Amino acid sequence: MKRLLVKSNKGIWDQRDTGLSGRMLLGSLIVFSCLVASVSSDEDYYKLLKVSREATTREIRQAFKKLALIMHPDKNPHDETAHDKFLKVTRAYEVLKDDDLRKKYDKYGEKGLQDEQQGGGRYESWNYYRNEFGIYDDDLEIVTLDRGDFDAAVNSGELWFVNFYFPRCHHCHELAPTWREFAKEMDGVIRIGAVNCGDNNRLCRSKGINSYPSLYIYKAGMNPEKYFGDRAKESLTKFGMQFVKSRVTELWQGNVFTEIEAAFSSGVGWLITFCADSGDCLESQTRQKLAGMLEGLVNVGWMDCSTQAELCDSFEVTTSTTAFFPPGSSLKNKGSVLVREAHVLVLFAKLAHHRWLVSFSFGQKTMASHEYKKLKALLKAAHIQVGKVDCLTDSELCVSFYIQKPCIAVFKGLGIHDFEIHHGKDVLYNIIAFAKESVSAHVTTLRPENFPSDGKEPWLVDFFAPWCPPCRALLPELRKASIQLFGQMKFGTLDCTVHERLCSMYNIHAYPTTVIFNKSSIHEYEGHHSADGILEFIQDLVDPTVVTMDPDSFAELVKRRKHSETWMVDFYAPWCGPCQALLPEWRRMARALNGMIKVGTVDCQKHHSFCQGESVKAYPEIRLYPQNANRRDLYQYVPYCSFKRNSYSVRLCLSTLPRASVDLTPDDFRNKVIGGKDHWVVDFYAPWCGPCQHFAPEFEVLARMVKGSVRAGKVDCQAHYQTCQSAGITAYPSVRFYPHLGTKKKFQ
Repeated sequence: MKRLLVKSNKGIWDQRDTGLSGRMLLGSLIVFSCLVASVSSDEDYYKLLKVSREATTREIRQAFKKLALIMHPDKNPHDETAHDKFLKVTRAYEVLKDDDLRKKYDKYGEKGLQDEQQGGGRYESWNYYRNEFGIYDDDLEIVTLDRGDFDAAVNSGELWFVNFYFPRCHHCHELAPTWREFAKEMDGVIRIGAVNCGDNNRLCRSKGINSYPSLYIYKAGMNPEKYFGDRAKESLTKFGMQFVKSRVTELWQGNVFTEIEAAFSSGVGWLITFCADSGDCLESQTRQKLAGMLEGLVNVGWMDCSTQAELCDSFEVTTSTTAFFPPGSSLKNKGSVLVREAHVLVLFAKLAHHRWLVSFSFGQKTMASHEYKKLKALLKAAHIQVGKVDCLTDSELCVSFYIQKPCIAVFKGLGIHDFEIHHGKDVLYNIIAFAKESVSAHVTTLRPENFPSDGKEPWLVDFFAPWCPPCRALLPELRKASIQLFGQMKFGTLDCTVHERLCSMYNIHAYPTTVIFNKSSIHEYEGHHSADGILEFIQDLVDPTVVTMDPDSFAELVKRRKHSETWMVDFYAPWCGPCQALLPEWRRMARALNGMIKVGTVDCQKHHSFCQGESVKAYPEIRLYPQNANRRDLYQYVPYCSFKRNSYSVRLCLSTLPRASVDLTPDDFRNKVIGGKDHWVVDFYAPWCGPCQHFAPEFEVLARMVKGSVRAGKVDCQAHYQTCQSAGITAYPSVRFYPHLGTKKKFQ
């Protein structure tokens, strides 16, 4: 294959500068047995749950609960088929609620789930689904957090109060009504979250949760603070407000005019509570809440009219009241409308040259519209301006961008058509993180007008659907990869729910599907949805170390190989989970052993008859075809050394390769190492030494890497104690280098 693009000797295509091969001695080789099942059900999980393929996780959970209350065997005691029917529905829910399983099911159907553990025929009682399942599913003010978004939320800079609960916990259910009321009262001041520790056991254990409910305050830069008080709403409010640091200014004769004028000059208004002898004066806690809700938009202050009577008289205050003083308050309603219209015009005049975050709406106010008001202040440091467009009044503009529903888009200041649409959660912390990442990255939202069909430059295109959780998880990783590959490859995303015809042209049936377009070559990415995985995949395209084989090339390269060649071949199926997990590790191993052995893969879904003819019965199956074999079709299985995904598994498996080092006797050490004319590296070891056993495969890799320039040997210090003692060996393993310098050798 031709190189994608070479612009300098420091680009990613130069292996010396990537850090992906030279710095990685060994990858992790995963060897699981993925047995092929012969029976598969044709049940459609989406139809079983009566949801669309675009359903969100919350919608799937709600649909399952509705069915559970109707179909549960406890409610159908006289139906002999009730157990089997409900078991199918439960299995459908378990798959579709899990992002990874859902992706496999969408791409391969039930066949792709054969390697996954089944539920074992178990489910909960009817009362559990009625009373304990999904405590906070219907509460918009409470954000349900899971392992995928917990850290991003609590480290966003906002203040979070999180309820860790367990579905079967009686006290958790007692707290739920109070927690809902508390969340409504704190809306806009403190983020209220909930974590179901039944579904997120690993997350809860990692946070030290050992009792339920556990209530914690989180904010970036401070340690989590646990709440130990009673569970009354007033007590929760008092505790939470201790951490709200928004400033409420007490105004008096000495500061009032300078404070107001300073704010007005910065375009910020004032909300002032005047506290007199009569009327309702906002309480201190209420003022603090308002300051938190309006932070960055309006300054909040108060004035004590009992001590500042003349000042209150100048504001014509006779009773306790709260008033808003906007900057430029001389503008009347008509004037403010004209200003807003001009603002939209200025926004699009500057889109080509400045960074903008634009909220596209269709006349209605979205649930989170009040939060967009804070964006201007929060994005100021990143030099991102904020604007709004109503697609009902600017329809032609929205049509040109293919905007069909309310959304957020970031324009990067590189032209009016260079923008990226936000597809994450419609909450403040998520939007801010997206905006900052997007302007720094190089990912473009693609449309038919700019889709890379001419093949002039290499592109990575992510075909996705906004409703797909793995798709949303992949987008931040694409941004990371685009930064590292800037100038070498372009990145784009195509929404297949908007551009169905274009996706159909490329035979896209599952999401996300990531494709590399390189002139006339098209390569689909199958690997971990991470920036590192994408970078390694691209490097392997540029300088492949793994040979993709068909029956003809297998016969030519393996069965008719040279006597000096050793091949290691992975027989796999794309729908097999362990096979997918193995692919990136397989490429890393191939790079680590490059020049020592040759590595290949055979797709047994594509070449099913061939694999059957080779007696391949399980996936992945790893075979070693050794050098100097009398019969070229002879092979040995690479043993399934460990089920752990770590480098130790690789080292054990590599011990099956022919050795490149030699065992040294005392005479060999004296005559060949000390008295010979070759450079030697020697491993002094003892058979009973655990670290020696762990190190042995690594030493073999070293021996292969230096073969031809340095000879490698091993001395058994249990059998040859005197030799090791004379060499000054006091610990095992010890590795010493004996260079030949034309005279006597000295170890190093």
